[in-house]
Amino acid sequence: MVQAFKANGFAWDTPGMPPVAGQQPSLDEQIAIYQREYRDLDPQVEKVVNALSRLDRRMNVAYGRQLVTLGLGHAEWEVLKELVMAGSPYQLWPGTIAKRLGLTPAAMTHRIDRMLAQGLVTRERDPENRVRVIIGITDEGREKWLQVMRKASVFEEELLQDLTRSERALLGELLTRLLRRVEDAQPDAGGRLTDLD
Repeated sequence: MVQAFKANGFAWDTPGMPPVAGQQPSLDEQIAIYQREYRDLDPQVEKVVNALSRLDRRMNVAYGRQLVTLGLGHAEWEVLKELVMAGSPYQLWPGTIAKRLGLTPAAMTHRIDRMLAQGLVTRERDPENRVRVIIGITDEGREKWLQVMRKASVFEEELLQDLTRSERALLGELLTRLLRRVEDAQPDAGGRLTDLD
């Protein structure tokens, strides 16, 4: 039987458990297979990269499931997050949000239209430039953001429960250093989404 890690409604299969039919090999098994097929492989590099990839994929699934329980999708969450990060009065131009999220103007408009219908955001003329519109977060949108943050905080704390405070700090520093390296080398690595997500 496959055990699962569960925290506050989030769940995924526990890494390292015996594989079942159709389940992907463990991380160590995957690296061993890669080494067998490609002898020049650096197993340390592959282990880090593949662990990050697997963790990212599983966390995205877990977060996505939790968002659904709150009536949100990842697309809506991204916009709410950008508006909250802007600080009071929690407003941004659509073009600014689109650039940060790697969206085309058409995809951004489509996303905002959906969120307007859900009562999560407002769209008004910019008082400083009547040609432009400005997007703001509603009370309902901010409450949704808070609900997600509350659930995510519990999940994330339980996710890292096996790490000491110093290990968490070290991991955070190492990942931040890696992220900076990638962002400096590929500032637009996220690309642009042309589909109307």
